[in-house]
Amino acid sequence: MFERLVSMIFELAPKDFLRSVEVIAGYIDNAVDFIGILEQIGTIPESIEHDSTEEKLFAKASDAVLSRAFREIGLKSTILPERADAADVLAESNIFGYTMVADAKVFRMSRTAKNQKDFKVSALSGWRKDADYAVLCSPYFHYPRSQSQIYAQAIEYNVCLLSWENLIFMLKNGVKENIDLNLSFMWNYGERISHSIVFADKKRCFLSDFKNVFLSTIGFSEKEYAASVNIHKSIILQRSLTERISLENMRSTILCYSRDQAISELIKAKKIDEKIKQIDQFVRGLRLD
Repeated sequence: MFERLVSMIFELAPKDFLRSVEVIAGYIDNAVDFIGILEQIGTIPESIEHDSTEEKLFAKASDAVLSRAFREIGLKSTILPERADAADVLAESNIFGYTMVADAKVFRMSRTAKNQKDFKVSALSGWRKDADYAVLCSPYFHYPRSQSQIYAQAIEYNVCLLSWENLIFMLKNGVKENIDLNLSFMWNYGERISHSIVFADKKRCFLSDFKNVFLSTIGFSEKEYAASVNIHKSIILQRSLTERISLENMRSTILCYSRDQAISELIKAKKIDEKIKQIDQFVRGLRLD
């Protein structure tokens, strides 16, 4: 179903964007093999061009996946209207009444170094407004492995650094919030450890510690979780073969370009025509002012 989702994104890209987002969200909401989509959504296909309409639709698809995952674990959740200064997903506890905003993160396997701006932890905190908690969901293996400013920010602003792998484990094991299971114990992790962590350790990667809290909250062992993560690693490794083939096919296609084709593609890649139009638009504004 993930492959069908990607095909749908390419089919819908030339059409009305907001309507396309609705169609994609509907497909995800009704997907029978939802876990199959959840297992793959953290990786942007290399066949999707950077900064393209397809990439924006894929990001919207990840919001829909995160929202449904929250519903699957017993929360109410909706995708918020598109705004530049707001979170993408809102969730609420049916039992305990807390609310939280959330942001879904997806990355390419070919992506090199990631910095704090890629995760937008402090921005997500600002988007919280009246909500009790803020949650960022990213592929576990794309979080920084050692020290990073995002960990200090997560503690300072009480932003929960969740992973798609956490959600996969919860769904596969039928974990749902109930009167005896308050998931806010996880969402509030940053606030809880802020009182005990020393300043020198604020940038330290705390994902291992969060894993322990995550497992104790939902009542599973580290061995069970490790087995789940190992299965997911094999899925990622299989996916890496697909992405590698996609890039090799691109290279083969480019090597067959004529001189004119190569020049045309280079101009398009550097967005020269768009930049010229922007300059012309700026100049027209000056003349009208």
